[in-house]
Amino acid sequence: MNINYNNISVGRYLVSPLAKQQGEGRYAASVSIRSGRGSGTYDRVLRFNGLFDSAAAAVHYATEHAMGWILERSSPACA
Repeated sequence: MNINYNNISVGRYLVSPLAKQQGEGRYAASVSIRSGRGSGTYDRVLRFNGLFDSAAAAVHYATEHAMGWILERSSPACA
């Protein structure tokens, strides 16, 4: 069973976290980070190792990592 949470708009990105139920009531985390429109759409999907005790914990982990990924790309390069 997949549990989709609300999409989050962050600048030009759309973050879509996902928790997928695994055996024994644990959850795997993944997130889609999308940008662009039409034929210029870019979608990066991150899947994480490890299992979480709740869907909320899995989604929180995925969302935090997506925000870090976005921040990394939007920060000016160090000189």
